[in-house]
Amino acid sequence: MKPILLFVTLYTLTILSGCGSDPITDNWPVDVLYQEAKDALDVGDYETAIKYYEILEARYPFGKYAQQAQLDIIYGYYKYEEPESALVAADRFIKLYPRHSNVDYVYYLKGLINFELDQGMLDRFLPLDHSQRDPTASKRAFQEFSELLRRFPNSRYSQDARQRMIHLRNRLAKHELHVAKFYMKRSAYLAAANRAKTVVQAYPRTPAVPEALVIMAKAYKIMALNDLSDNALKVLTLNYPNHKGIAEVNNLVVK
Repeated sequence: MKPILLFVTLYTLTILSGCGSDPITDNWPVDVLYQEAKDALDVGDYETAIKYYEILEARYPFGKYAQQAQLDIIYGYYKYEEPESALVAADRFIKLYPRHSNVDYVYYLKGLINFELDQGMLDRFLPLDHSQRDPTASKRAFQEFSELLRRFPNSRYSQDARQRMIHLRNRLAKHELHVAKFYMKRSAYLAAANRAKTVVQAYPRTPAVPEALVIMAKAYKIMALNDLSDNALKVLTLNYPNHKGIAEVNNLVVK
């Protein structure tokens, strides 16, 4: 065995043996251990619940209790604000039990974890603008919810997933619009037009679309791409006839 592989194997065994050894639970049968973990989870003592679930998995890696523990611990990690551990546990569960009756719940949790991943403590007190943040987690959340709807369109979690996807589309479109505005301020007009075009094409029917059309019309006009500017303005006028950006484009004087 290669040294690195040997080290990883020994380290894993050490962790597992450590999780399986606990004076308080040493004499508990598997059903008692599971029930204590579940009781802790139900009352919000997520740290204790996770500890007991990990001990159960280490001691009794097979059977119905181990399977249910692997499912419950995903939620425990999520509520304990350990999203990466929750996602790892979720991926492991899906890989081991792809046809489990509650696997749709696991897909839903993956979406929910990513949905909330970029919301820090300050978000609870300050009205922060999510459009200025890295959209990676939002994109992953959208993908996970999409996968849930594709695989389980009649899942009990589908309706909530759809609503969250609408919110995510709006958030992602707003992010692209924010980037387009950033480029416009720095006179990077081609980049601005391209990012605004992404909003129109990838996120139609979102609130960011009319402002994206304004940016496209302005940027193309400044670059003397008049046909493209006129087309963007026509779409804007047809769909948002009262938008103030129409006058802004018409009154724009290019030097």
